[in-house]
Amino acid sequence: MLITTKFGDSGKTSLYRGKTVAKDHPRIEACGIVDELNSYLGFSKSLIKAKKIKMIIESIQSELFLIGSEIVTEKKYLSRLKQRIDQKSIKRLEGIIKQLQAKTKNLRFCFCLPGVNLVSGSLDVSRVLARRLERRLVTFKRRKILTNKSILVYLNRLSDLIFLLARSFAAKSGSKK
Repeated sequence: MLITTKFGDSGKTSLYRGKTVAKDHPRIEACGIVDELNSYLGFSKSLIKAKKIKMIIESIQSELFLIGSEIVTEKKYLSRLKQRIDQKSIKRLEGIIKQLQAKTKNLRFCFCLPGVNLVSGSLDVSRVLARRLERRLVTFKRRKILTNKSILVYLNRLSDLIFLLARSFAAKSGSKK
């Protein structure tokens, strides 16, 4: 498969199963946000030494691919997707959040200045991207484009988890902000 197909040269691209849309189509824009979030999480992962946290981020990255595939799939083809975000995905995030909160129970979680250090700053950017994606997909839900209610819950939990990760790495710098 060639990387350069020239199909997109005219500003068009394809959804899953071949429907052609403009590259500024809302589904493509939302996929772009998924890609940004996934890439920034990858950047954060590259800065982190703890294998457990790296594995958590990597599993989130894999789940973001599931969200992206669902975004570019029209309703009539959703049944063809082998995996989708579900309650199990949400429960997994909630379990990680619970563990992180137990470890960071003395930290204040009010308004925090982002970017205490490189790791917390990269995670702060990831959290903002997760929130942006959530806002876009709320629009999809209202327009009945998004039918999987678990995705919005997942993204809400994901931004909480990323916030906790950022604060835990900020705390390692000795910051009390």
